[in-house]
Amino acid sequence: MLRCIPLAPSIRIHAPWRPRFLPLSTRTAATPATVKLQELVPNANTKLEPIPDYFHKLHPKLIPYLRLARVDRPAGSYLLFLPGSWSIAMASYSLLSVEPTIHIMLGMTKMMTLFGVGAFVMRGAGCTVNDMWDSDLDKKVDRTRSRPLASGQLNYLQAWSFLGLQLSIGLAILTQLNWFSILLGASSLSLVVIYPLMKRITYWPQAVLGLAFNWGALLGWSAITGGLNLSVAVPLYLSGWCWTIVYDTIYAVQDKNDDVHAGVKSTALLFGDNIKPILTAFSVASTGLLALAGYMNEQGAIFYAVSVLGAAAHYMWMIGGFNINSRTDAASRFRGAKWFGWVVLAGVLLDFAGHAFQSFIS
Repeated sequence: MLRCIPLAPSIRIHAPWRPRFLPLSTRTAATPATVKLQELVPNANTKLEPIPDYFHKLHPKLIPYLRLARVDRPAGSYLLFLPGSWSIAMASYSLLSVEPTIHIMLGMTKMMTLFGVGAFVMRGAGCTVNDMWDSDLDKKVDRTRSRPLASGQLNYLQAWSFLGLQLSIGLAILTQLNWFSILLGASSLSLVVIYPLMKRITYWPQAVLGLAFNWGALLGWSAITGGLNLSVAVPLYLSGWCWTIVYDTIYAVQDKNDDVHAGVKSTALLFGDNIKPILTAFSVASTGLLALAGYMNEQGAIFYAVSVLGAAAHYMWMIGGFNINSRTDAASRFRGAKWFGWVVLAGVLLDFAGHAFQSFIS
């Protein structure tokens, strides 16, 4: 499962303290469905998280910190940023008839920039927190055992110091928003606190991750308007939540075998051989909720042609040919998940531009 969360609580500790976790069974756990191993069986020859070439140009002491923040794997940052960008663009669209277009465009550009930097920083902070929680667990998973904390490249004191820097930058960004948005952003901390525990106690950790990762769909609207239009923001939020269930279930397929032996739960294990029909249902719900959000926001035809139909086409690609027993295919389709978000954003922005142009010439 995607092991990163967008925010983290501040906790005072004294080295070499480590967070205590719920005990994990090392025996094979009973699962709702039989796990097909095939390509999922760990291989001693598996290449674990190679370092990108451009990292070698940096100071060697920086590399473990960049890997801890997943700088070399930006997919999670995109997935955190995109729901907020949809909301920012749709909220800006809703203001076209009441504010000068140039003011709306400047405000939208500012918020897109803040949310983009914030997503990059806070996704990295979430990865730091999750690796601190899961370092012992990561040692048991073929794909994650080379992570900086699991492999001993960094210790907990170094991780806590780095987390403090990340959260300080995140707080500086959050304080650029209005007070309603600051409080709304802070309210997501409860989701952050409980998420790392979910994979130990429920087969639905992806559901909690979706609630946290799509919080920007609410926050983006409030950052632009100073309030919330629930008739638009809630369907948009739920559409993103369904999207997260789809892509993070596919992501979790990579670790099915290791998760069984480590006692970790996920929707990939829960859905078993029914992954594709269940994810198809979530994709239909996601597309329908996206269309509903557009309808409630009085979006134009461009939104439906690009965002809604484009989203549906992407889901067909993502799920239709998915090999549920292939790590390689799961990784490839997860990496492609971001294109769903970019297509939705492109449709909203094109609709915004078309509406603004009509207003200008009329």
